[in-house]
Amino acid sequence: MSTITEIPVHLPKLLALFKTVVPKLTNNKHKGQYGRIGVIGGSLEYTGAPYFAAITSIRVGADLGHVFCHSNASAIIKSYSPDLIVHPVLDSIDAVEKITPWLERLHVVVIGPGLGREPSILKTASNILKLCLNVQKPVVIDADGLFLLNDNLELICGQRNVLLTPNVMEFRRLFGEDNDAARQKMSLLGDGVVVLEKGANDKVHIPQRNEVHIMPIDGSGRRCGGQGDLLSGSLATFYYWSLQSNEPNPALIAACASSYFVKRLNSAAFQKFGRSLLASDMVNEIASTFQADFENSDC
Repeated sequence: MSTITEIPVHLPKLLALFKTVVPKLTNNKHKGQYGRIGVIGGSLEYTGAPYFAAITSIRVGADLGHVFCHSNASAIIKSYSPDLIVHPVLDSIDAVEKITPWLERLHVVVIGPGLGREPSILKTASNILKLCLNVQKPVVIDADGLFLLNDNLELICGQRNVLLTPNVMEFRRLFGEDNDAARQKMSLLGDGVVVLEKGANDKVHIPQRNEVHIMPIDGSGRRCGGQGDLLSGSLATFYYWSLQSNEPNPALIAACASSYFVKRLNSAAFQKFGRSLLASDMVNEIASTFQADFENSDC
């Protein structure tokens, strides 16, 4: 088996590159050109996760954020923000038929935040994922979306434009605890799948090239619920921008940028709230943190 090459991410180089990826704000664009993001998730028990993913996607700069959720969750999610477009369709018998027309309008689809594990909902999410894969629609798979893949990893093997965002436990469930076995399993993913492994130091795996890019920033000062959803939402928007930029390795650029960004959000909010920090406090730091780290002075 080929040796894994560990590559430390050079932050100044990353930031300089990502600043060129961020689209400039101009007055000659129309609604939707900076990104239309869809989130597949949201159940009665888990309404915060899809909200955090979708609101982060538009807070960082996408124009439109859609949430396709269980009907029992829609009114709750709508009450969190009038800025999101909420579709109460996931538990409909014809959910796939209702969602399909929207897919072609979306630039990136996030599958998993707050999805839950009800078998019928998981089946619907699986069918939506297949539709996205068939047309190479960029997808970010997180949370219960990753649960879908535990026994069906072949679903994404050889596919294009796929980003996985497992935490430590989700990574082990997907690829196993033995390093050699995990590497072998990851090698089957192909060159169109990138894995952002969340941890104290996030790692971006490029399986086809046997590369692991290691982020230098340490873990969060307080690890409250919802941070992974901020990551998947920002990642979706950053991925769309990276694809549009025609830079090589767009998934790697987006994964490193979103990893850095969410850790910075946590740091900014932690300085203010300490152990009382919540994910919503991090959302409130998006504007100032993005401006400080990613905006060119002439934007």
